[in-house]
Amino acid sequence: MLTKLKKRVQQMLTAEAKVAQKIGLTPNMISAIGIAFAFLSALAYAEWHLLLATVLLLLSGFCDVLDGALARLFQETTAFGGFLDSLLDRYADAAIYVGIILGSLCDAPWGLMAIIGSLLVSYSRARAEAAGIKMESVGLAERAERIIILAIASIIAIFWQPKEVINASIILLAILSNLTVLQRSLHVHKTLKKKETS
Repeated sequence: MLTKLKKRVQQMLTAEAKVAQKIGLTPNMISAIGIAFAFLSALAYAEWHLLLATVLLLLSGFCDVLDGALARLFQETTAFGGFLDSLLDRYADAAIYVGIILGSLCDAPWGLMAIIGSLLVSYSRARAEAAGIKMESVGLAERAERIIILAIASIIAIFWQPKEVINASIILLAILSNLTVLQRSLHVHKTLKKKETS
């Protein structure tokens, strides 16, 4: 849902992208920095350092937007860069959920369901686009939405009932991400059916 907004944000990050390029950063380097922030965020969640975990989570999300902005601004987009960015995003998502599970901030079954849903949201898009079906903005909980939900919950959890709030957000993410997979599956089925009958 927020994919179009992400593109607008990328366009707004021209100044930051120019600074990154000036100091010698490439889109792939920024992607690598983003995954490092995600792993550090996971460690912070595991140790219940919620403020630090939230800041690192948001920095990881910022890197995910900035690498695309830099690639587009300086015509550095490559097929491998897109592949690497998507791959590292999956590691980032899984690491953060694992950190939350290891910190006992959520019920493990819901945490695992959130991981599965997160990975399958990406996989369903990749498979659909391989079949020539556009999936941009299809579904309730793409990566940007998931980061925002978890960040908001983490901020609330700093001040009030951390385990209950984080657990509730993980349950919500597990439901929304798997619902997104269902939405995408139905979209693919409908689109392919139209192609077959036309």
